[in-house]
Amino acid sequence: MVNTFKNHINDTLPFLKGKKLILTISGGIDSVVLAHLCHNLGLNFALAHCNFNLRGDESDADEAFLVKLADDLDLELFIERFDTNQYAEDAKLSIQMAARELRYRWFEELVELLHFDYVLTAHHADDNLETFLINLSRGTGIEGLTGIPEINDYIVRPLLPFSRHEIVAYAEANSITWREDSSNSSTKYLRNKLRHDVIPVLKEINPQWLQNFKMTQDHLHDSKILIDDFMTQVYKDVVHFDGNIIKFDISKLLKYPNPKPYLYQLLKSYRFTAWDDIYTLLDAQSGKQVFSETHRLLKDREYLILSSNDNQDDIIEKQYEVSEDLKMLETVFGTFAFETVSELKATTKDTIFVDQDLLQFPLTIRKWEKGDFFFPLGMRGKKKLSKYFKDEKLSLIDKEYVWVLCSGTQIVWVINRRSDNHFKVTQETEHILKISCT
Repeated sequence: MVNTFKNHINDTLPFLKGKKLILTISGGIDSVVLAHLCHNLGLNFALAHCNFNLRGDESDADEAFLVKLADDLDLELFIERFDTNQYAEDAKLSIQMAARELRYRWFEELVELLHFDYVLTAHHADDNLETFLINLSRGTGIEGLTGIPEINDYIVRPLLPFSRHEIVAYAEANSITWREDSSNSSTKYLRNKLRHDVIPVLKEINPQWLQNFKMTQDHLHDSKILIDDFMTQVYKDVVHFDGNIIKFDISKLLKYPNPKPYLYQLLKSYRFTAWDDIYTLLDAQSGKQVFSETHRLLKDREYLILSSNDNQDDIIEKQYEVSEDLKMLETVFGTFAFETVSELKATTKDTIFVDQDLLQFPLTIRKWEKGDFFFPLGMRGKKKLSKYFKDEKLSLIDKEYVWVLCSGTQIVWVINRRSDNHFKVTQETEHILKISCT
């Protein structure tokens, strides 16, 4: 296995040589064997061990074992102890997810603080098969079936091509000792149940199961590359950016045969789960929405509009007052500047000029409300904001981000859109107030 591992590093991961590496080690057979292999190759690495304090004396014994291993191999060892149970409770996570978050967060800190180039983990081919089966059981796209990536940013998994059988055989042949985690024998976790009850049966049915699985994953990787290349062109055709929102052109989507898989590929990164509801948006009435943990997708006439799932209730309740002597104001949507000037200049989208003596201070900045109306500059008569928005073809999401500047109960400015006729500068104006929002 030493020669095979050496060839794998030389052929696939040559960038590891001469770099400053940190190897994550639990004391189990996989990470201990990886440490010995990297030591035999003369790679420049240190060890990092997480003590999650989940198994009492057993956790402490793992730590003591690794102190001796590091001493035997003349390696630097970093140890971090976590209160994993408390973190899981505070973050409302399972113990496994809490440990994962704590582990990778610490690895990232080590990389940044001590300038390591890469983090090595001991995932191997059987781990990859287990991950594949877990994702398959939960329902997944092609990403979930391509398994654990060998290289993921600064995380590298040099043992991924090797099976558990090869690793055990190498350890036994070289009299390498390791620690057994008692929790690995419990089948209450899905991964362990697959490891102990399912995968052995698959290998019994076909001794070449792992090799055939690797071949299948290679084909899936190739297919994913083709899909990604094609979706780049679809993205350019269908997607439009408008400020902080993304618009998907429904008419162009529908030109593709069976638009559902295209929609899935376009939206898979935004943590949606209700895919049937998303697909029905293509034919739904305007106003229908689907939410994920982080985003929402809205049907608005000829577009599906994607935006971050902000807490709009908090924003709607926010209101600002503008005193007569105020010069600058920071808000959730922009910075206001108020300046008395001597002459009128052209009004722009983000700047207006008003007759200061007609204003009733303090002014108010707030979200627009149903029933609001104003007298648009350059027009006679009043217009409801809802009608104005319709004429301007604002989407439902655009409307949510409309704010107004008010003097008493009257709207002075539909901010960054249109000012009100009542406050315009005339020949009788003595004091001109310039108001801008950027």
